Amino acid sequence: MSAEPVSRRARAHRRRSRSFVAGVLAVVGVLAVFGVAGAAVTVIQGPRVTSVQVDPEAATTTSGSRMIVTTTQSLAEVDPSQITITPATPFAVDTSGRSVGVRFTLPLYDDTEYTVTIDDVEGIGGGPTASVTETFRTPPLQTYLLQRGDDEDVIARTDLEGTGSAVFRHPHIEDFRATTTHLVISVQGEDGTSDLLVTDLDGENLREIALPDVGYVSNLQSADRGDLIGFTFSDRDLGADGGRESRLYTASARGTDPVAAPVEVTGADPRVAAWRFVPDTDSILMISFDGTLLLTGSGGDGATALGSALDIEGIARGSSVAVVERVEGLVEIDLTDASESPLVEPDPDLGGATTVTPLPDGSTIRTGAVLEDGAPTGRTAVSLVGVDGGATELAEIAATDAVLQTCVSPSARYLAVMVAPDAVDNRYDTYGLPLPERVETRVIEIADGAEAVALIGSSVAWCQTPRA
Repeated sequence: MSAEPVSRRARAHRRRSRSFVAGVLAVVGVLAVFGVAGAAVTVIQGPRVTSVQVDPEAATTTSGSRMIVTTTQSLAEVDPSQITITPATPFAVDTSGRSVGVRFTLPLYDDTEYTVTIDDVEGIGGGPTASVTETFRTPPLQTYLLQRGDDEDVIARTDLEGTGSAVFRHPHIEDFRATTTHLVISVQGEDGTSDLLVTDLDGENLREIALPDVGYVSNLQSADRGDLIGFTFSDRDLGADGGRESRLYTASARGTDPVAAPVEVTGADPRVAAWRFVPDTDSILMISFDGTLLLTGSGGDGATALGSALDIEGIARGSSVAVVERVEGLVEIDLTDASESPLVEPDPDLGGATTVTPLPDGSTIRTGAVLEDGAPTGRTAVSLVGVDGGATELAEIAATDAVLQTCVSPSARYLAVMVAPDAVDNRYDTYGLPLPERVETRVIEIADGAEAVALIGSSVAWCQTPRA
């Protein structure tokens, strides 16, 4: 084979290679130009939204839900003054990379359209700003009720139209609580002692929380967020030789084999007379059998004594202020610094408050006697008392009926008043936590006192504690 054809082929190959390389470089150059142009356009236009994440359903039931807005640029820190939420609700904001997170510090109103506007959003390197407006709608609210029957007890899910369906059935339900994703149900077993059951919110995937021993569960409560519950426990064979009596335990409703863990405060009486979860923390406020008021971690660690107390009226969601009954009267204690002040007196006088339910804004719901010429009429007034003491009646309960409990919805939009109609002839059952044969839960709009619905049943899931 001669050298000339080989040389000719080699030269042709080199030409093709040069043409290919030149083509690749041309494409890369074009892409680079478009990339620079695109980046320039992005900078010129300012940050633009690429995605929004929000769970409207979760936002109505729990505090701390978030809306996350992701943009095309890494962002300068967004200040709370740049954010407007309509209708207004408390919030916090954080900025991370290309995203802004708006955290709703209280649950949102149900069946409501929310608009979040973020003004003057700016890239971290400066340049033009942009405004972001996002709108979402929360779903209608649902809750759970206990309905006791002659042969079977039922936990029913219901909306505020009164339309409901049974999600769990058992021959003997003492009490229940709803967490973010679970139902926790205290039932009586065949031997008369307690079992603590867990299901999903639809009543499925039944399992059992392991109790310390054979005994009795009382004062079942749920935390403000997550799936944490707590209860007091007493041994069945408690006697002169000792045993556990009214000991406090907590447990998570998550997992396949949940186990209760003790809350033990070193040096304190282990028996607990009253207790509450502190919202948005892992702390617990409790009163021991000797009357000592203690603020402690979830396991009993780092306890702080806050004097003596008779009872804990409540701690509002999204709040660190507890309403506590001392010997000298009702007081408000700020659990962040232990500062204390008397609970404001209502004006007009409510004839002595029998229950106090705190709200996130510092106001309270109180029940008291309806007075005429300074004398009680037998009727009960349920009133909203502002931080200045001004009292507005929301509902009046007939003298023939008895108010058993009041509690508010997660967003504090609604008040639930549990009522025993015709109290004199309405016999109580023989449960450990007895209830009248007939119970109504009247749901009232706190803003104007309008009754939204009257539901048949008790222990509405908004109540994080059992009735007194």
